[in-house]
Amino acid sequence: MFIRCAFFQGNVKPGMEEAFNRYIREKLVPLWTRFPGAQEVRVLRQVESDVSDPHFGMVLSVRYPSRESIEIALASAVRLESREVSKDLIAMFDGTVFHTVFSADEYALPTD
Repeated sequence: MFIRCAFFQGNVKPGMEEAFNRYIREKLVPLWTRFPGAQEVRVLRQVESDVSDPHFGMVLSVRYPSRESIEIALASAVRLESREVSKDLIAMFDGTVFHTVFSADEYALPTD
């Protein structure tokens, strides 16, 4: 499996935290869950870290079955729409946004 992440490195602008989270939930999650081939969408918010820098205001994680499915999703109309809608979210954020693709192995936890 492969996971494509969008890292929002930095901080949500002061006083915009509630609007930022609401915008993600109401405007972007409905788009991200429509990406072709997406099997799981997670929105991660940093609560704590063992280092002070970098700070991630948000990480988007989308799981796909293959690299090809990521390419299809990135070429889709819903991705173009998502990029346009994301502009208002980025206006509420001080920092940089970058994307990374990870290969992932999944291991079952032992059962008692």
